[in-house]
Amino acid sequence: MPKQTVKKVVLAYSGGLDTSVIVPWLRENYDCEVICFCADVGQGEEMADLPQRSKQSGASKLIIKDLREEFCTDYLFPMLASGAIYERKYLLGTSIARPLIAKHQVEIAEQEGADAVAHGCTGKGNDQVRFELAFTALNPKLKVIAPWREWDIHSREDAVAYLKAHNLPVPFKNPSLFSRDRNLWHISHEGGPLEDANYVPEESLFQMSVSPENAPNQPEVVEIGFEEGVPVSLNGAALAPVKLVETLNALGGMHSIGRIDLVENRLVGMKSRGVYETPGGTILSFAHKELESITLDRETLHYKDVIAQRYAEMIYFGQWFTPLRQALDAFFKETQKVVTGKIKVKLYKGNLIVAGRTSPYSLYREEFATFGHSPVYDHTDAAGFIRLFSLPSKVQAMMKGLGEDVPPVPLDQIVRD
Repeated sequence: MPKQTVKKVVLAYSGGLDTSVIVPWLRENYDCEVICFCADVGQGEEMADLPQRSKQSGASKLIIKDLREEFCTDYLFPMLASGAIYERKYLLGTSIARPLIAKHQVEIAEQEGADAVAHGCTGKGNDQVRFELAFTALNPKLKVIAPWREWDIHSREDAVAYLKAHNLPVPFKNPSLFSRDRNLWHISHEGGPLEDANYVPEESLFQMSVSPENAPNQPEVVEIGFEEGVPVSLNGAALAPVKLVETLNALGGMHSIGRIDLVENRLVGMKSRGVYETPGGTILSFAHKELESITLDRETLHYKDVIAQRYAEMIYFGQWFTPLRQALDAFFKETQKVVTGKIKVKLYKGNLIVAGRTSPYSLYREEFATFGHSPVYDHTDAAGFIRLFSLPSKVQAMMKGLGEDVPPVPLDQIVRD
């Protein structure tokens, strides 16, 4: 297939091995100007040398944006309010960052007069879909270049050889065998020995959390305050979103909170194994669900759980910029109007234990829940309720001839009766 004609491209740039190769590769294969864009979403990596490294690679400029605050308020906290968890475990740390990065990449392309965008996602992963769905939704006129689907570089060794052949420095930000993605919400570990589903990760793999064995022998209780589903305070002190997540990451990591080992179903059709660390996000998710347990009525809570699963799929599949996601956000926002209060959580060697629940909107009333006499509930009312609630089961039993001296009853007779 002939290559597209491109004059100027904005590349999602990290400064790692892949994107260091992509800059010269784009210039060599497309004869175009390359602008690098680096999004700070809390990956905690040193960015001071990125301008020099991107220039050495052949980029005309590097644009760095601090997106941590926006990441929290417009992406992480709405996802938290939804209760979205992919395949029972994954708190979607990598998935939820992609639409934010893509949004700003498109904005920069428009500002710089670029006619294309590029990314370093592999052709077997989910991220290529997430980025490109966002590009299409935000500006379908932009051309998209995905080098991993075009070039003949197939390994880390190939990439190193390419840079050396072009007399370019080889970055070794991640010399380990694992592929990692880190942001304010989590860090993921994939590839290398983890591709063996039976492999038990060594403790050296983990970056944000200590092992349960090395966690403190004394538990720690934290109190998280929410206003309309949004976390706003820790132990009674108001904290800005980024600071709140960072503080909980440190506390959770110290107590071995938020480790998961998951074999998940990728969007592209295969299973993959990932080990994730999400200390702060795990604490917030647990506390938020505990607060909802006392503030949401049964029907809303149960239906919200159903929608949350679909919402998780949409985030994982890259369907953030869609009418359905916006509509579901409106539903979640409505449910969160009463999700205000404080939850105490005990952290202990990888465990989360609720230690207190309070809310001005609590639907739980001790005087109603008591086994004793209650002014809102008459025990004798239960008999009629049970008779009505069990009627379908009774009809089924009658049709089967069950029950003492009860012959099978034809269906038409049951209907007539």
